[in-house]
Amino acid sequence: MSKKNTKFNTVEASERLLSSMEIAINNMIDEIRKPVDAELSGSQRKAELQSIKQTATDAKELLIEYQRLEQMVRELRETGGIEEEQDYSGGFAERFSK
Repeated sequence: MSKKNTKFNTVEASERLLSSMEIAINNMIDEIRKPVDAELSGSQRKAELQSIKQTATDAKELLIEYQRLEQMVRELRETGGIEEEQDYSGGFAERFSK
């Protein structure tokens, strides 16, 4: 059995994932935009509204992950690697020095 001659490319895979995430986010937005069926009442209506709320929350989380992945791709292109996150927030003493 021979292995593939192509090497896995993180940037290309990340870009494909970004593209798929865009489609998923757009599908979620379309789902949220659909009006709630006027014939539903009581627990059915509540379940539908809860479903819409959950879809909105999922879309927001996916959008946040999209932004992180986008940043990672930028770093890979610019530096050839992923840099560790830097924490520039003040320490304990700096926060309470007022």
